[in-house]
Amino acid sequence: MEEQQAKFGFTQFAENWNGRLAMIGFVAGLITEYVTGKGILSQLGLM
Repeated sequence: MEEQQAKFGFTQFAENWNGRLAMIGFVAGLITEYVTGKGILSQLGLM
């Protein structure tokens, strides 16, 4: 009998993509902060 892999939850594939997208988001936040001269919280109006 073949073993089926889970399509939902904490799979290696999902975790790899989650990490990659988190890194892209972090770098985008740093670039936005550098270009505007404001922190992310001040851009959102929270500070």
